[in-house]
Amino acid sequence: MYRLLEFIRRSYVTLLFVVFEVVAIGIYARSTYYTQATILARANAVTGGLAGTITDIGGYFSLAKENRALTERVAELEQRLAFYDGMVDTSREVDISELQYEFMPARVVSSSINRSRNFITLNKGLRDGVMNDMAVLSPSGEAVGYILDCSERYSVAISILNTSFRTGCKIKGDGYSGSIEWNGGSPYEVTMCELSKYAQIEVGAEVVTTGVSHYFPSDMRIGWVESFELDDSKTYYNAKVRLAADFSNLYNVVLVKYIDREEVVGLEQRAKGMVY
Repeated sequence: MYRLLEFIRRSYVTLLFVVFEVVAIGIYARSTYYTQATILARANAVTGGLAGTITDIGGYFSLAKENRALTERVAELEQRLAFYDGMVDTSREVDISELQYEFMPARVVSSSINRSRNFITLNKGLRDGVMNDMAVLSPSGEAVGYILDCSERYSVAISILNTSFRTGCKIKGDGYSGSIEWNGGSPYEVTMCELSKYAQIEVGAEVVTTGVSHYFPSDMRIGWVESFELDDSKTYYNAKVRLAADFSNLYNVVLVKYIDREEVVGLEQRAKGMVY
């Protein structure tokens, strides 16, 4: 206490000056609407510039991670291209109409991970060629969700982290399929349900899409098995799957359009109508 009083005694002139300056600025700031608007604009410019600088710095330090992911993805695609080049008959020209999927980059406008029904808003819409039911992948090719609705300039995707989300899945390299669900718990894991007891499952096994849901291409990574057990009937496995995509750090995505989806789904619906 003595030191505080001594400090005030020695510095009271400076302290009084600062107090009077603050009071004077406060009176000036409230004197007219013009001065209030001017000071507010200056304050917003400073805070906005600071926020922009912080964002730029964060973006700069995340570039290394994004570049690594992109490099790995390019390497994977190059490997696939080399594989398919070896399979394709080089004596004939490949018709572009034979391709099943179209790809489109998009940026995440907003998203959530802490609700029971999470959605992702993207900056691409009808005018960009986005359609309902297009798959949404991370930049490194991991399943994220699929488009639920579109406006002219924007679209909304249902996230895997949504209790209404369902899609087919399987252990990579195995023929038995199950389904992916989320129970509203951890944003880092989902449940693989009703996987046949004959499936080749083990901890660490990679879980991928089946391609039969007409949303995702086949073999898109979903995650890895963390644990598994047989259900009460001893007929199916239920497994906890660690998600490959980081939904808390999702800024860019890839939209995938299954070109023949409308034709295939329409044909299947007509066939069901004939049977029933």
